[in-house]
Amino acid sequence: MQEETRYQIALTKIPQIGNKIAQQLMTYFENASNIFKAGRRELECLPMMGKVRANAIKAFDNFRWVDKEMDFLEKYRIAAISYQSPLYPQRLLHCYDNPFLLYYKGNANLNATRIINVIGTRMPTAHGREACASLIAGLQASNVMVVSGLAYGIDVLAHHTALQYGMPTVGILAHGLDRIYPDVHAGTARQMVEQGGLLTEYTSETTPDKPNFPKRNRIVAGMSDATVLIESGIKGGSMITADIANSYNRDVFAIPGRVGDPKSAGCHQLIKNNQAMLITDAADILKAMNWDDVVKKPAMPLQQELGVGLKDDERQILSLFKKSEDYHIDQIYRQSPLPESRVASVIFQLEMNKLLRSMPGQRYQLV
Repeated sequence: MQEETRYQIALTKIPQIGNKIAQQLMTYFENASNIFKAGRRELECLPMMGKVRANAIKAFDNFRWVDKEMDFLEKYRIAAISYQSPLYPQRLLHCYDNPFLLYYKGNANLNATRIINVIGTRMPTAHGREACASLIAGLQASNVMVVSGLAYGIDVLAHHTALQYGMPTVGILAHGLDRIYPDVHAGTARQMVEQGGLLTEYTSETTPDKPNFPKRNRIVAGMSDATVLIESGIKGGSMITADIANSYNRDVFAIPGRVGDPKSAGCHQLIKNNQAMLITDAADILKAMNWDDVVKKPAMPLQQELGVGLKDDERQILSLFKKSEDYHIDQIYRQSPLPESRVASVIFQLEMNKLLRSMPGQRYQLV
């Protein structure tokens, strides 16, 4: 298996051999090692090849780099997943430009029953941030995995909110797994590896160059059942992803903004052109996708939640919620005898333990 992966990686490093040609060669030769062992004449005679591609395969001699990459994958427990593997995102197989090989670090099922991607502007308004957080919160009980691109703005907010609610979330990267871009999202990326994963078609040492992002977007769109757009201008990466999703015959949803707001102009254009369905909340998505069949579990009584394994200050914060279903953060500060810095730390810990959830408008409620 290791030897086969070695030849698969080598195949992706030959410039004249793209994803489709690689897959056609695999169909003919059954495995990657046989491609490199084939004679030049046999390669030349294949309808998808010719002399230039045959010569490129026979001339490849950089297996030292391939072995270095194999060591990198093993050291950091990264899986190389070919399109033939059952671990490969099967939804991508229905896309005409699916990647030949993917690199994955994480534990989420890339073939989860329900997958959406949530994308949007890198500089969201308060409306966009609240819409994103509220939408993902509304999907928590419906076994939905959240995919995005780990970029600034809506992307990282989607990942962050999914993490808060214990939902699996996968980031699709436009570079190798030896780095995180932007690097300020490294902490979020580490959490995602534990509660989701990071996926890319690029080997290590691949930098986040501009052409890589549209290619990345096709994976975002292709491995998802639906694309959700939250704030976008007329042009940009989010609109490219929505266009790709439409070309794959996938559902596209868009949250509207204020009339005339350039931040929502892309969403409005998609809705107006019947390229996206207008939605206002998670319930709209669940209904449109026929996912509204999940019965929510009854909330655990507060007395039971307070009983086991909690510190005194955590118990003190939770006790406030006996009086009200939700509190604004300022109300919690005022009613708690703890210092504000400690309150913030305790609230974060309660969120991580899935006892509190963050709501739009800096409000918190019991899970």
